[in-house]
Amino acid sequence: MEGREFEFKGMVVNGFLMIFIILLLTVLFVLSFFMKEELGVSAYVIGIVGIVFTFFLWPGIIQLEPNEARAMVFFGTYKGTFRRTGLFWINPFMTAKKLSLRARNLNVDPIKVNDKVGNPILIGLVLVWKLKDTYKALFEIDSQTMASKPNEVGTSLAGRMKAFEDFVRVQSDAALRQVAGLYAYDNNEGGEEELTLRNGGDEVNDQLVQKLNERLAMAGMEVVEARINYLAYAPEIAAVMLRRQQASAIISAREKIVEGAVSMVKMALDRLDSDDIVELDEEKKAAMVSNLLVVLCADEPAQPVINSGTLNH
Repeated sequence: MEGREFEFKGMVVNGFLMIFIILLLTVLFVLSFFMKEELGVSAYVIGIVGIVFTFFLWPGIIQLEPNEARAMVFFGTYKGTFRRTGLFWINPFMTAKKLSLRARNLNVDPIKVNDKVGNPILIGLVLVWKLKDTYKALFEIDSQTMASKPNEVGTSLAGRMKAFEDFVRVQSDAALRQVAGLYAYDNNEGGEEELTLRNGGDEVNDQLVQKLNERLAMAGMEVVEARINYLAYAPEIAAVMLRRQQASAIISAREKIVEGAVSMVKMALDRLDSDDIVELDEEKKAAMVSNLLVVLCADEPAQPVINSGTLNH
């Protein structure tokens, strides 16, 4: 069983029953002081030793809420993980390291990385993670060194979970850099069907979850969900890329305008021929097509100009 998590199988007593027994023993040992005539000097010895004994029993009382666990360690030896909720009593010489199994959020600040084509970008993510294996979390990584207050890690749940969060943050940074390097920011450098960070959506997020779980498996942690929540070009190229995107948008818009104009001219010529409205030779058709295209593809419609109260076009 070395090197993996297993359930604690040591002696466990109901906590309320044990509290009653400890209080009853304390009362009996106190009463022994008043039995000097029957027991003699040994009455004081029994009373003092008994009360000291009850003091050693109190630390064995532990309480667990849902989605909490205690890693049981007996003088440096891992004895299993206790997960039962409620109030219990265990061997007071057993160290019960408390851990939270609840899901926790982590917002990773945007970092600067290079995408697949080498463009510097800023990318950040938010993820949901939780502990999955208490043995690996406690004994496979050096949580005491990573904690902000190493002297509190052994006794403080907050300090221990902070150490785990720091580990997840560092690994999330590395996984984010790895995934960002697999894709281009957008499809300016590739085909329209190429998966990019901008249009990847769930596929990119699933890839991110996979990479994170591969890195966190050694620490007994699991990423439930991860999503890119910030994506932008780095400031040094943001202005250039913005102009590039604007130019691409203008070109796309002009292509649509030309496509629509050609369709309208073709429809007009077909209508003239089918209704025998007028007969046009090839030269006149060419002139008509040229004039219609000029009108339909104009950048801006003519604006009315008002001069001296007269509306002119």
